[in-house]
Amino acid sequence: MASPCEILLETQDLILANHLTSLAYSETKRIEQKFSRYLSNNLMANINHSEGQPAVIDEETFRLLQFADSCFELSEGQFDITSGVLRSAWKFDGSDNIPTSETVKALMSGIGWHKVKFDKKSITLAKDMELDFGGIGKEYAVDCAAKLCSKYAPNLSVVINFGGDIQVTQPRKNKQPWNIAIESPEANKATTKILQIVSGGLATSGDARRFLLKNGKRYSHILNPKTGYPIENSPRSVTVAAPHCIQAGLLATLSLLQGANAESFLHQQGIKFWCYR
Repeated sequence: MASPCEILLETQDLILANHLTSLAYSETKRIEQKFSRYLSNNLMANINHSEGQPAVIDEETFRLLQFADSCFELSEGQFDITSGVLRSAWKFDGSDNIPTSETVKALMSGIGWHKVKFDKKSITLAKDMELDFGGIGKEYAVDCAAKLCSKYAPNLSVVINFGGDIQVTQPRKNKQPWNIAIESPEANKATTKILQIVSGGLATSGDARRFLLKNGKRYSHILNPKTGYPIENSPRSVTVAAPHCIQAGLLATLSLLQGANAESFLHQQGIKFWCYR
């Protein structure tokens, strides 16, 4: 998952704890090996190198594609899993290396979810297009790991935390909440806030670690697929609470895509959120 991952379990049963941890690890590894764009011999590689020909998919992939399609529609085209091609131009490594307009423009023809065709058995991309599940993959893995823990330990409160994307399976037996710290995007501050969670999902999105900085201007890693450039005037960090981690992650990202209107967007959703500017 390219991030620190941990599981917290409210139990003194070491055998059960090891079993659940092993199940969650195996499931997470399965998802990463199947959907990671960084591997050369998996499903995503087959899709992204299909050269305009139909690529065979399974039911799980079809469901994720349906979710991505809903995200595209809900965001009016701003959440687009074909926009990952922009990563070849934008390297959010904290440097001042801003790509040229020509470099960005050359990639724009490969972006456009509306050009993708898929059904339950196959998906077809244009030759210059790729898919990138990075915007939903980690949150999906969190939810899948949480479901497994709930299946094999239905009476146990478990926290799945993959790099700040979190799911709490159910309330603790002692009725006490789990305390979750939100990391501040400012380097000189330890945390912004301590949240108390009983159950549900939590996700944070921001530019604390992935950004560019040139002439005093900070460029967020959240890119607008319609322009090829980072969204401006968005919060430094957004944390969202929702029933499931994948929902929280989507809403956090969608809010950043709103730029200056992030808080208004989140208020309209009727959910709990915390923004840091």
